[in-house]
Amino acid sequence: MTAYTTLDIRKEGGVDWVTLNRPEALNSLDPVMIDELLDYFASLYMNNEVRVVVLKGAGRAFCAGLDLKDTSNRSDTSAIQTGPAAGLISQRRISEIVMRMRKCQQPIISLVHGPACGGGFALALASDIRIAGESARMNAAFIRIGLSACDIGVSYFLPRLVGVSVASELMLTGRFIKADRALATGLVSEVVPDDKLEEAVRPYLDEMLTTAPLGLRLTKECLNMAVDAGSLEAAIAMEDRNQILCAQTDDFAEGVKAFVEKRTPQYQDR
Repeated sequence: MTAYTTLDIRKEGGVDWVTLNRPEALNSLDPVMIDELLDYFASLYMNNEVRVVVLKGAGRAFCAGLDLKDTSNRSDTSAIQTGPAAGLISQRRISEIVMRMRKCQQPIISLVHGPACGGGFALALASDIRIAGESARMNAAFIRIGLSACDIGVSYFLPRLVGVSVASELMLTGRFIKADRALATGLVSEVVPDDKLEEAVRPYLDEMLTTAPLGLRLTKECLNMAVDAGSLEAAIAMEDRNQILCAQTDDFAEGVKAFVEKRTPQYQDR
């Protein structure tokens, strides 16, 4: 496995526990972390051994967004100095992270505590499930520093999660949404004390790991496509395709047999 300097990766069976590990900088995104996140999520594309990813932050924050103290991160500055083409390359390096998060076949669960601002908010939104600590506070910080709030997929994910009205409020003002309101709007699945986040995610992992591996992968894929499906027919066509693929596997036969015998299935991903 690749050795990273800003990511701490702990493997536990089929789960990767990925910790953003720049606590002294509130896990803000510097060029090294951006490169490492790009590399890590790309590495998952063909990796069937990793079944679920848990993403969290070290120290007092999930991720405070882009490290503005590192001028090499400043796409606005680089665009002025070297032109829009170079600026766009810098911008795309960051936005590509959430593209890879959505493309990878593993469900991603974010454990959000403390600040999740700007790019950190985007990482949480691009995850499949979010569990918040009581200290969680999230915002589209971009608009507060002279940029548009529509950045790194936020304008795509946020209205789909909380509706256009609440998304407009948060993005046009840059105001924070805290844990209790995030739960009320459906932005997070539950809120727990910060020190109980890892305990809270365990039932999700246990349940996902007892599903058939192919079924879990195809469920994430189909959910992504169904959100943007142009019609009911398009969504059902993808569902039909996935069910026929799963029905041809030994795991489907095992699942039915285990159900009849009232025991836990032993899936082999074949």
